[in-house]
Amino acid sequence: MNNVEKFPNSDIGIFADAYFEYLKKILDDLDRETLRQFVMEILAARDRGATVFLIGNGGSAATASHFANDFCFGTDSREKPFKFISLTDNVASISALGNDYGYEYVFVKQLEVLSSRGDVLVGISASGNSPNLVHAFRYASENGIKCLALTGFSGGKLKELSDITIHAQTQQGEYGPTEDVHMILDHLISNFLRYSR
Repeated sequence: MNNVEKFPNSDIGIFADAYFEYLKKILDDLDRETLRQFVMEILAARDRGATVFLIGNGGSAATASHFANDFCFGTDSREKPFKFISLTDNVASISALGNDYGYEYVFVKQLEVLSSRGDVLVGISASGNSPNLVHAFRYASENGIKCLALTGFSGGKLKELSDITIHAQTQQGEYGPTEDVHMILDHLISNFLRYSR
């Protein structure tokens, strides 16, 4: 049984208090130095004109799309824009590649066509063990693409394969708090980059 399952659930207000308190603890435990390194990699990618690709499944796929929107357009950086592309957004490509090669290759096959040496790959995953993300990270590592990850639970294989991992300390199965933290990181970093001088 994970922490969320233990929260008192007879009243939404009491449940909310427990949930918010737990979420605050996870956020407090995030490593600030790793966060700083993550941001520096994003800035370095922009400075060299590199593309940042984002991948994830399920709720993390939606977070990847949200990142791409917020960094490309929400940072209000037109003279020197952030080039973010979510590889989760083209249903035709994903379904074709999944059908022809297998779902574990839907991101690798896109990277083979779209990416270049010096680009950055951001994997977003609660478990860190999704085969399609793991294959993409291995491809990226072998082809001069920097690997960054947002993980939860134990961090899984992505934590091992990533150059920089922002890890949310959550228990197995706590998708809600993990994905909440990842979404907060999107807004935190994109707002910082928009308003910092």
